[in-house]
Amino acid sequence: MNIIDIHPHVVSDDEKRYPPAPLFGKRSDWSQERPSTVATLLDAMDHAGVSKAAVVHSSTTYGFDNRYVVDACNQHSERLVAVGSVDMLADDVPEVIRAWAEQGLAGLRIFTGGSTKDFDPSELEDPRAFKAWEMLAELKLPMCIQTGPVGLPQVRMLAERFPGVNIILDHLGRPDVLDGPPYANAASLFALADLPNLYLKLTPRIFADVEKGLASAATFFPRVVEAFGAHRLAWGSNFPTSPGTLTEILATAREGLACLSEEDRAWIFGKTAQTLYPALR
Repeated sequence: MNIIDIHPHVVSDDEKRYPPAPLFGKRSDWSQERPSTVATLLDAMDHAGVSKAAVVHSSTTYGFDNRYVVDACNQHSERLVAVGSVDMLADDVPEVIRAWAEQGLAGLRIFTGGSTKDFDPSELEDPRAFKAWEMLAELKLPMCIQTGPVGLPQVRMLAERFPGVNIILDHLGRPDVLDGPPYANAASLFALADLPNLYLKLTPRIFADVEKGLASAATFFPRVVEAFGAHRLAWGSNFPTSPGTLTEILATAREGLACLSEEDRAWIFGKTAQTLYPALR
C-alpha cells in the first residue's frame, strides 16, 4: 500500500536563516523539545515506509514565514509538498498567496487555535478573508483548517460559499467521541457530511480518543466512512508534534483502521492525499 502523510511538521536547526516568530507570540513546546528538520523527517519516513508527504508549516514556530517549509520541500520535490500559512486578513493576501504558490506552496492552513491558544473561529467568518478564498479557488489550492467544534458552523459557511476550494479539517475538528455509538456528541461533525468539498484528516488525536470512554475504533471509523466516504478521509501523522516515532504513529493508525476494507484504507493512506495534492501522484 502506498503510504502518504499529509500532516508532518519540520523545524530548521538554523535559527539565523529561519528565525522563530511564532503566531500569537508563544512558541509551541514540541517545536523546542523535539524539532524535526527535513532530513530527520525523510529518515523517519524511510524507516516507517512512508513514500511521500504534504508537510504542514509550523505556525507556532514561524508565524506566517513559510520559507523553511517551502525551501525544504522544494529540495525534495519528488517526495514532499509544502502547506503554508498566510495572514488571511491582510490587504494584499491574494498577491501573497499567489507569490507563495509560485515558489512551490501546494496548499494553505488556518490555525485558529490549538497548543498555544484557545480556538477563536472569528477569522473564519471575517469578510476581509474572502478575497483570499477566491484566490485559493483560482489557483486550485486546498485549505486546512485547525479548529474545534466551536468553529464548525464557520467551516460549513466557507465550504458552501467557496465550493471550488477543498477544505481539509485538521484532526476531524476534534470531536467528542467518548459517549460511544451512535456518537451523538459528535453530531456537529457528522452534520457536515453533505459538503462534497470537505475532507477529514485522521491524526493521532482521534486514534487516542477512540480508546477512551465508550468509544472504539471498530465502531467509530466505519461510522465516519459511512458518512463521508473513505475518498474524503486522509491520514496525517502530526509528527513530531505527537509523541512517538513515525513508525509507531503509523502502526497505531494501521491498527485503528484495520476494521475497514482494504480499499477504504488505500484511500485513507494514499489516494485521498493524491486527490488533495496532485503533485504527490
